[in-house]
Amino acid sequence: MALLSLSLGSGILLVFVSIILYFVSYAVYNLYFHPLARFPGPVVMRATRAGACYRVMRGTMPFDMLELHKKYGNVVRVAPDELAFADPQAWKDIMGHRNGPEMEKWDKFYRPVEDMPTDIVNAKREEHGLLRRTMAHGFSDRSMREQQPIITGYIDLLIKRLDENGKAGTTPVDLAAWYNFTTFDVIGDLAFGESFNCLDNSDYDPWVKAIFQVARVGTIFQSCAHYPFLMRLLLSLAPKKLIDERQELMEKTKVKLRRRMESTKERPDLVEGLLKKRDEWGLTLDKLQTNSSILIIGGSETTATLLSGVTFLLLTHPAAMEKLTAEIRSSFKSEDEINFSSVSVLPYLLACLDEALRMYPPVPTGLPRVVPKGGATVCREFVPETSIVAVHQWAMYHNDKHFKDPFAFHPERWLNDPLFAGDHKEAFQPFHLGPRNCLGKNLAYIEMRLILARVLWNFDMQIAEDSLDWMSKQRIYNLWEKGPLNVYLTPRR
Repeated sequence: MALLSLSLGSGILLVFVSIILYFVSYAVYNLYFHPLARFPGPVVMRATRAGACYRVMRGTMPFDMLELHKKYGNVVRVAPDELAFADPQAWKDIMGHRNGPEMEKWDKFYRPVEDMPTDIVNAKREEHGLLRRTMAHGFSDRSMREQQPIITGYIDLLIKRLDENGKAGTTPVDLAAWYNFTTFDVIGDLAFGESFNCLDNSDYDPWVKAIFQVARVGTIFQSCAHYPFLMRLLLSLAPKKLIDERQELMEKTKVKLRRRMESTKERPDLVEGLLKKRDEWGLTLDKLQTNSSILIIGGSETTATLLSGVTFLLLTHPAAMEKLTAEIRSSFKSEDEINFSSVSVLPYLLACLDEALRMYPPVPTGLPRVVPKGGATVCREFVPETSIVAVHQWAMYHNDKHFKDPFAFHPERWLNDPLFAGDHKEAFQPFHLGPRNCLGKNLAYIEMRLILARVLWNFDMQIAEDSLDWMSKQRIYNLWEKGPLNVYLTPRR
């Protein structure tokens, strides 16, 4: 019996020691013998992926990256196989058009669950090219002009709802929510032929609510993707309610899509190109639903986020607010004159939006790519194949190597002010570049300009005291975790 106990104890000890030796040897290899061992970074992040996962799940990774770049330089090793770059040249080297193979998007970030369907965002090069060419017409200038009455109609309703709920400046309204109501209704109409009725109901549709609920969970899945055992455990423990809700939302999306497909009315909207090709390409309803869902997320939440950010920055910088309000109100004789064309020639409006995109980018984190076979040169550094590379937007835009006084709101930096002549404007790529740059850039700028111009034309604004620290207390789970942005709106005389 004693011999059996001794053997059992020895076996447990052997297993324990073996596990320790494995992790020690794994860390030693990553620190000293890995192909990326020559690049600097914190010991914990160079030794194991857990360091980066911890920062991602805390919602602080983009902020931490600025401090890491200040300490270690333009190239920081943030995980055993991943590098972060703070040199503007990295945008072109990683995402630009290349003579050789494209740097593909990293599946562990974009498709952490293996059976996730592909879409225009996470598809490989060939499939992405087909989808992009087919959907590009819906985002063209001509198509946007044809959609102007639809977009304007929802902005009319927004102004009406703000007037009703603001009660002549006596009751604060949550502008972050109202911007989201508007952009989701617009994109719902452009993608499905019907809105989500957020403005009509003054509330989020369940489909829309799910996006915000999933954002934080998404970082957990992305982190667990590096540890198969944890991923299997996470999937096995996922509440049945969560699975059922996801399935229900997918079915609702398919119902909307079927109604759009059955419509006999010609609509040059965002999914028209896909619907015309569905038989030729064998696009299933699931594939159409997946791409439509991506359009909803990409074409709404990010635009609403920027509108919330620029509104907060203007409210906390009265001189800029006064100057922009004066530009808008002096440029038009009546509100009817505010349209796609007329707002596009307001220089200070664009400068305010671009400065908000710099200070509060809707996608503040790094979107990682995989170095192709044979390796590649990024910012004059050779990076071996299969390495992960990324540029973290928030950290890039708040780096004083690239922008003077980076934590202050200075729209003038985009208007050739000599004080900011030393800014590295090429570092600013909020819509990215190359063959996978944002397809919805035209739509985003149109909505941002129109909505902000119409709101400032109609209302004088004052931020509520409980929102004075609105931006500083947020964390990032791929997207900003925004709280209410409460503002008093007084109809202009």
